[in-house]
Amino acid sequence: QVQLAESGGDSVEAGSSLRLSCAASPSTTNFHSMAWFRRAPGQEREWVCTTYSTSGNTVYADSIKGRFTISQDTAKKTLYLQMANLKVEDSAMYYCAARTVPYQAWSYWGQGTQVTVTS
Repeated sequence: QVQLAESGGDSVEAGSSLRLSCAASPSTTNFHSMAWFRRAPGQEREWVCTTYSTSGNTVYADSIKGRFTISQDTAKKTLYLQMANLKVEDSAMYYCAARTVPYQAWSYWGQGTQVTVTS
């Protein structure tokens, strides 16, 4: 059973940086791609960014482009989201997701980690 576990969420002031982690198990799972999503209270889930394991390519939502960086430590089976210059509107529950089949629905989800940005 594949499991994803996020960590690193916190309450920070606007302009701060934060790094989220997502640990995958079992470590032998080979994912085609991994992603970060977020959901703010009362809003729909929003895709944030994706990384493709084989190519290393990354794609970002316009709302966070230039401020967030997704990376993956394939040896540790850990996904990261480095967030800089955080804004109040970045406050949300952040989820990591993974899939083993290219371009299909995201098969695996974590439980989320809360990020709160205060002004």
